[in-house]
Amino acid sequence: MKKLRIVILMHEDLVPPDSTDGMTDEQVAPFKTEFDVFATLRDMGHEVHRLGVSSDLGVIRKAVRTIEPHVCFNLLEEFDGVGVFDAHVVSFLELIRQRYTGCNPRGLMLAHDKALSKMICRYHRIPVPPFHVFPLGRKSHPRPRKLEFPLFVKSLTEEGSVGISQKSVVYNDEELAERVAFIHRTLNTDAIVEQYIDGREVYVGVLGNQRLTTMPIWELHFKKLREDAPRIATGKVKWDYKYQEKVGVITRAAEDLPEGAEVTIPRLCKRIYRALSLTGYARIDLRIDNDGHPYLIEANPNPQLAYGEDFAESAHAAGIEYDDLLQRIINLGQGYQLTGVG
Repeated sequence: MKKLRIVILMHEDLVPPDSTDGMTDEQVAPFKTEFDVFATLRDMGHEVHRLGVSSDLGVIRKAVRTIEPHVCFNLLEEFDGVGVFDAHVVSFLELIRQRYTGCNPRGLMLAHDKALSKMICRYHRIPVPPFHVFPLGRKSHPRPRKLEFPLFVKSLTEEGSVGISQKSVVYNDEELAERVAFIHRTLNTDAIVEQYIDGREVYVGVLGNQRLTTMPIWELHFKKLREDAPRIATGKVKWDYKYQEKVGVITRAAEDLPEGAEVTIPRLCKRIYRALSLTGYARIDLRIDNDGHPYLIEANPNPQLAYGEDFAESAHAAGIEYDDLLQRIINLGQGYQLTGVG
């Protein structure tokens, strides 16, 4: 394996220490992904540089000019506090002809807009739930007739289950209006409302640019959640350790899937990946209804990459160890064809 100069791009508040010895899981949690990637690449023998980024592209330009990295490992999920601006950071990397890991700007832009991504996938005959966008700033929000309760309300552009709770599933027009107003007021984004698919929530990791590899189908389970509660990945389910323990959250390889799903779902995820122009790596989130039909919920380019989390765990189940996973992501970044670079 060739030893590389690698600059890891991360939020300036999440730059990890050299070691986490003596730190609790709660203390490490905010920067666990950043530390896991940094420490693993360092242990693999690469020359690794941590670069904190917030609202100044100049620090990236300076690091690229000074270090001359073979590749930038992109762990940024926002820029200047705005989630969708991560696509512009990647555009900047392309403008300065710097190779990077993860998704390209067009794929990031398409996937971040949950309505646009669903419209594209629907054009390609990929099943998506019926949906409608309630724009920020519009006073009247009549419910389209095509939308039947229960409905699922979330931000059009925010990721990581921001703004999602058990109250996100609504059962009447009053609850719908209240939840749309909540998204507008607290997140300052448009709200997307879609048919709630009662059933199983599964994830499929995808690696690749042209040739794609899918990971085993992974499923979200709740061992102790009350029976009448929606089985959805709320913010607490994703990020609150105590709540995870309380409701018995686990993710694992899906079992007892509908007949043929082990073949049809990975194929479906590859179609979604290509339809949205994704590159590098992504996680495709699906719901399987009670009749066994899968629906795209959203595509997540550059998903959570911490050791022990869903993407890395599903890769492990496929025989890809964590260091090999990171190396594959680097290889894909180096192999992605930048415009104007031979």
